[in-house]
Amino acid sequence: MKPTTYDKFPEVAVQGHDHEALQGWPSVISSLRDRLTSSAKTVLVIDCYPGVRLAELEPHLAGLNATLTLNVESARQNEVALHTLLARNLTDDRVFGVQSCHQLREFFDADRLEALRQQITKVQQGLVIVYGPGAALAHDGDVLVYADLPRWEIQQRMRSGELGNWGVENQDEDILRRYKRAFFIEWRVFDRHKKPLLKRTDFLLDTTQTDLPKLVSGNALRAGLSQTAQRPFRVVPFFDPGVWGGQWMKNQFDLDPSKPNYAWCFDCVPEENSLLLRFGDVRIEIPSIDLVLLHPRELLGEKVHARFGAEFPIRFDFLDTIGGQNLSFQVHPLTEYIQQQFGMHYTQDESYYILEAEPDAVVYLGTKTGTEPAEMFADLHKAARGEKAFDDQRFVNQIPARKHDHFLIPAGTVHCSGSGTMVLEISATPYIFTFKLWDWGRLGLDGLPRPVHLDHGEQVIDWQRDTQWVNEHLVNHVEPLGEGDGWREERTGLHEREFIETRRHWFTQPVTHHTQGGVNVLNLVEGDEARVESPSGAFEPFVVHYAETFIIPAGVGEYRITPWGKGCGQQLATVKAWVRG
Repeated sequence: MKPTTYDKFPEVAVQGHDHEALQGWPSVISSLRDRLTSSAKTVLVIDCYPGVRLAELEPHLAGLNATLTLNVESARQNEVALHTLLARNLTDDRVFGVQSCHQLREFFDADRLEALRQQITKVQQGLVIVYGPGAALAHDGDVLVYADLPRWEIQQRMRSGELGNWGVENQDEDILRRYKRAFFIEWRVFDRHKKPLLKRTDFLLDTTQTDLPKLVSGNALRAGLSQTAQRPFRVVPFFDPGVWGGQWMKNQFDLDPSKPNYAWCFDCVPEENSLLLRFGDVRIEIPSIDLVLLHPRELLGEKVHARFGAEFPIRFDFLDTIGGQNLSFQVHPLTEYIQQQFGMHYTQDESYYILEAEPDAVVYLGTKTGTEPAEMFADLHKAARGEKAFDDQRFVNQIPARKHDHFLIPAGTVHCSGSGTMVLEISATPYIFTFKLWDWGRLGLDGLPRPVHLDHGEQVIDWQRDTQWVNEHLVNHVEPLGEGDGWREERTGLHEREFIETRRHWFTQPVTHHTQGGVNVLNLVEGDEARVESPSGAFEPFVVHYAETFIIPAGVGEYRITPWGKGCGQQLATVKAWVRG
């Protein structure tokens, strides 16, 4: 198996703003100095996403010679007060919390925040700098900078021990608990806070790379996001090892060979991925959620936006167990359960599309006919106590998995991929909601037992999904829909309880698609290369390679996918997903 031309750093070239971005602290400070007026008083506000390195920012602010410099975090609530505020959302569980509806101002002491405002007011002449997460709560800013970074980079800083949660000295706490607090609380709160700021900010400061900041004008940023919402694009994939990870992605995508394995690739999870925007010689990295927050209607379409708000509801990711081990045996919560227990308004329905499989590969899916729930859970509890291994042969269906099979997994269905499979997982987005039932007696990469959630799992399993039902409804439920010169279309899912529709197109000639007013997410699952084109010339042609996931915004309308480059003369195939109307 030779590496493909899979692009690990896809970018969008923004038109018309080549000279509105720069990089390096000297250039950043010089640009800000040029923007600051010589009037009697100017307030520079640098608001930040949590995780931005203030210790890196602070020495450079000295070069602006401010009359007064304030860190807004001096008005933040103390750790005890924050814990009291967030206790209901944090819970005692290592993994699961309750989604926060807090506003950022609740994290600050009102009196101390007002004292900062008074300090700013008292200055009659010169430059005042207010910086830190929430700085815009103290002053709107005569000049506003928003310092941003992607969630994936935040997670890397957490894992290295550099970063705890915002307002808490917990760098040494269990990484699962830190991630939980970020996922359920911090990211929700700060996304709500930054959305209106991005609409008016004078500059965005990309702080992803250590000591290499990049500054882009707010107008150029907003133009770049607007252009992206009108054309095909990809977000930046990231790859992560896992206790069950395999070797297929390492070889196929030319990844770092020193890593023991790669378990996951998040190829289209806009809440987590980055978006690269190129402005002339400078490439800016921002969280791709910024696009969702600022252009939800153009990106998602009216019906999808009305249903989900500013959330991207479709996720494509890879699960690699070729040369690896079984995934954890698991189940996802039913809709009413995730709403009542965790404050999420839709659940993690999903599916496994098999990109590659070894000859003896299987997918574990549904319970065997005749399984008694009490007996299976008694066995799972014994396994959790370490008394025995779970008897998967007795209780769970093992279904042979072959290349291009599609297994549908509505919430409530017990499942996992066995070793020897390369899975393209097509699912709804709230991916943290996996109730592990059995993890094959393994420890995690952190050396700790991986948590299982039998109490949650027992509440949500649909026991009607037995051998016969699974084979009739969830395994290769393929329906031919049409064919023409050099193409054919099939419906491959998902199940009627899942809101995502999937279609597969096999083609050797150009195929015309239409978004029908809703965002489309596609992956080239067969063939080396294809090109996405606009029949009307509305966007520049966009080349995709094998296994790359790409997004077609709702507003694109009609588009055409044609064999290209190495794909010419090959049998190609795409899988397309969208939200059913």
